[in-house]
Amino acid sequence: MDVQNISKINFPDQVTPNASRNKLSLDDLPDLLTVREVAEILRVSPLTIKRWGKRGKLPAIRINSRGDRRYKKEAVLWLLGIQK
Repeated sequence: MDVQNISKINFPDQVTPNASRNKLSLDDLPDLLTVREVAEILRVSPLTIKRWGKRGKLPAIRINSRGDRRYKKEAVLWLLGIQK
């Protein structure tokens, strides 16, 4: 594969910054959110979200054998001051 073809590959994980923020609606959020979704909502780094989980500021739910983190929508909304 030559260099010209490499630049044309579309990677599904790459999202333009403004496009991902425009698609995000608080009403349409699932009950459990990923690290990336929470980071986009709160406009912080995914690493910050993980650190907050370790410190107890935003508790994570661990799922599957890899221990992926999920966060309750209510906890995220509480951090935003939208919900009690």
